[in-house]
Amino acid sequence: MKPVRKRVAEGMTRPPMERMLLIHQAISRGEFPNCRSLAAMMEVSAKTILRDIEFMRDRLNMPIAFSPSHNGYHYTEAVENFPLMQMTEGELVALFVAEQAIKQYRDTPFASPLHAAFEKLTRQLTDPVSFSWSDLERAFSFRPLGVPIADVALFQTVSRAVLQQHELEFHYRKLNTKRHEPRRVQPYHLACIESQWYLFAYDLARASVRTFVLSRMRDARDTGKRFSRPTDFSIQKFLARSFGVYEGQQPKQIRLRFDPSAAQLVQERIWHPSQRLRELPDGALEMTLELGGYPEVLRWVLSWGDRVEALEPPEFRELVRQTLENACGRYRHRTRRPTGSD
Repeated sequence: MKPVRKRVAEGMTRPPMERMLLIHQAISRGEFPNCRSLAAMMEVSAKTILRDIEFMRDRLNMPIAFSPSHNGYHYTEAVENFPLMQMTEGELVALFVAEQAIKQYRDTPFASPLHAAFEKLTRQLTDPVSFSWSDLERAFSFRPLGVPIADVALFQTVSRAVLQQHELEFHYRKLNTKRHEPRRVQPYHLACIESQWYLFAYDLARASVRTFVLSRMRDARDTGKRFSRPTDFSIQKFLARSFGVYEGQQPKQIRLRFDPSAAQLVQERIWHPSQRLRELPDGALEMTLELGGYPEVLRWVLSWGDRVEALEPPEFRELVRQTLENACGRYRHRTRRPTGSD
């Protein structure tokens, strides 16, 4: 039995502009990142990060300084926006691919501003670009599944409140309920996860951070009342124990066995940061995950049908068994209508 190691293909590292934007965001959040931590996050060398920081400081005139007491970089004065910079052809392709990924909102105003931003950036370039927007559209595409219906006005209200750090009021319909109830929150973060938009916000009445699905909200109103987003809030940390969106409680170790017909498919993706894979002698694959809850990973396990077996913990194995038994019962007892009948 041998462990399966994650492989990073050559040429798949982040483009320089994207790296520098991530560096800027980490510094702006007051995280005091250093070359080693940034290099680990972006899977490049510390020397590459150092060159990026020197470029930002010397060529883009950004006030970056190293703090020995914090062992990381910070800004010596406020930086509101990342400066416009020239982009290489490869970086433009990367930007276009990102735009195409968000075209799951085609025929809504979400796609149009991205298209306009792309064209604006290309007009700022001093060197000719050897390809056109239409050429790129013929070369790249995405086909999302289950795209939600977007309420553009609501999205604009919510996103503006997040950016301006204004308290937000709206009516929300929880899953499996029939009526909307009023909520007042301090919106921290908007995230698009598996083609669905979620708002992560501090619910003032419940005194805790809650997750809201935008498609279940209505009558959103920006109150104009400012709040300060906690400096220690991180969406990555908040969702660290989640298989999708909901963070759950105490982490539990989940162990799964995929048969040989599914093993390669499983190995081709990173499903969760905590995953550990182990090849078995018969060609099967064992996966171990550290998660805070069962609902989302249960749906994923069920999607593999009879090609996966839940091994541990016992309560999760029983949950999978009971769910499958209930599903079989629906087919076992339902009268089958004869084919060709009206």
